[in-house]
This record gives sequence, structure tokens and C-alpha cells, in this order.
Amino acid sequence: MANILVTGANGQLGCELRKIGFTALDEVFYTDVADLDITDCAAVEHFVKEHEIDTIINCAAYTAVDKAEEEPETAAKINTEAVANLAGVAAKEDCLLIHISTDYVFDGSGEVPYTERDKTCPVSVYGRTKLAGERAILKSGCCYLIIRTAWLYSAYGNNFVKTILRLAGERPEISVVSDQLGSPTYAGDLAEAIVAIMDHGDRTDHEGIYHFSNEGVCSWYDFACEIVKAGQKDCKIIPVTTAEYPTKTRRPAYSVLDKTKIKRIFGLEIPEWKEALGKMMRDL
Repeated sequence: MANILVTGANGQLGCELRKIGFTALDEVFYTDVADLDITDCAAVEHFVKEHEIDTIINCAAYTAVDKAEEEPETAAKINTEAVANLAGVAAKEDCLLIHISTDYVFDGSGEVPYTERDKTCPVSVYGRTKLAGERAILKSGCCYLIIRTAWLYSAYGNNFVKTILRLAGERPEISVVSDQLGSPTYAGDLAEAIVAIMDHGDRTDHEGIYHFSNEGVCSWYDFACEIVKAGQKDCKIIPVTTAEYPTKTRRPAYSVLDKTKIKRIFGLEIPEWKEALGKMMRDL
């Protein structure tokens, strides 16, 4: 039995955790900013004490990558300062903190899947604030699991899959970047992984940083083609280069994460990305 606090519970991952649920013996408190402002350390401490929380799952984040360049203080407040609050309270109250981080802690210049031991080098405000959040956890001394993920999507909220489906219904063709590689992550599969980790009896003995995404590698162009196919949309996807499609934020050219560690430690079987997309489309 556990008393679990889920922050950012109205986001993609939080909604998937709600749908899946934990064991019948667990008491789960799903919160978002209206219920608990995690940038308020005193509020976090009061909530954790009042409800005798022993596990915090932090799904809250500032994820507007381009907007973060214009709002670095806001991004830092949520991705760094709020995480430091959660970690500090977790250390003080002897909680396990499961925190979701990102592939953007890397610069994307690699050519082989990134392991947890690889050097971090974020090139965006979003990436830097997320890495600072990771470091705040390490500094706090709390018991933690940091799970880095990439290209997250689900039937909830705004994401690449839903954007492509919408555009494919409005336009005869869409241009999509073909020279950025990664592994899409269905939030439902990540949620199932978190629940499996929670069910793992000795999870607190394996604190550290882990990587999770669906198996396989594709470009955004490949991903868009598969989305249009799965959605049965009559829309042509045109491959373009990053140079031809400039954005405010530099995107990693290579975002593939090595999942060996999380599979070995927690015995996870991770679905391939096309299979995962099919599951999400059926839910949608």
C-alpha cells in the first residue's frame, strides 16, 4: 500500500496514469496547479504531511519548447524551482520522488543511442531548465528515480500526433522535417512502465536516472507518414530539412535513448513505436 501524489495530473502522462490506475490498496492524489501549486514549497510540504505521502510522481513541466526561449523565468520556475521544492520535501519526509525528464538534456549531436552515463549538454532554455531540475534532485539527497523520455504523445492534450491528424484533415499536403531522428513515446506505455516500477518491490534500492521511449527509430517525417496512414487521411507528407523549417529553438538532430538499463532493472518489455501508435489511435 502506498500514498501517492501525482502532480501535473491533467497533462498527457497524468491522464494516462489516471486511466490505468494503481493497485486497489493505494491511495492516489491526482493534482494539478489548481489543487497544488508545486512552486509553493510550503504548500507542497503541507500536502505531503497532511496526506502522509510516501511516493511523489512529478508529471508537471513547462513543455512549450519555443515559448520557453521567450519565458525563461517561467520555464525555470516550473522545471527547476518546483522540482527542487518536491525534492526537498521528499528528502525531509522520506518520500520516493519519480520525476519525468527529457531527451533535451542532450545536444543531439550523437549518432548512437544516449545512455544514462552520457554527457549532458542542453542547447535550449527548455533543456537547461529540465537538466537543472535533475541536478536539484541529486543535490537534495532524496530517494529518486529520474525517467528521461522523448517525443511524448497521447490521446490527451496537444501533441505531434494530434496536430498532424488535424492538419491532414485541413490540407492536401504537409511539410515535415526528415533529418531529426528519435523514438516516439506513447504516454500510455510510459504510464504502464511507471505503474510496473511502483509494483516492483525493491524500487527504492535502484535509485538513479533511466531512459524510456518506445522501441525503434524514425524521423518526424516517418512518424507523420505513419500517423496519416493510421488515421486514414488523404494527405501527402513532404520531407524537408531542418534548415528549410527553422524554429526559435534548436531541436536535437538525434534523440534516440538507450533503454537497456530500465528494461534490465525493472524487467520491462517496451512496445515498438508503430505498435504503440496503433494503440493510441484505437483509443483516440
